[in-house]
Amino acid sequence: MPTDEPSDETVVQTAADAAEGVIFSQYKQSAVRDYDVTVVFEDGVLEVDVYLNAPEDDEADPDPEQVADDAALAARHAVDELFEA
Repeated sequence: MPTDEPSDETVVQTAADAAEGVIFSQYKQSAVRDYDVTVVFEDGVLEVDVYLNAPEDDEADPDPEQVADDAALAARHAVDELFEA
């Protein structure tokens, strides 16, 4: 049975990169007032929390809460893929 599972650090970095990728695919970096991606991976349990303070000045701007939710989901999905590889 292979023990080539990714390190905790790799899991956390993969999740954070995926979440940031979603945020900055929806907003220009200069438009994001503040954001925080918190990823904890302990004992095989992944926790992802995304905070996003971005403009919603007009209807063309995406909903920051939805983008934050999508970013957290993308982080979880990226980690799932990491373990499937």
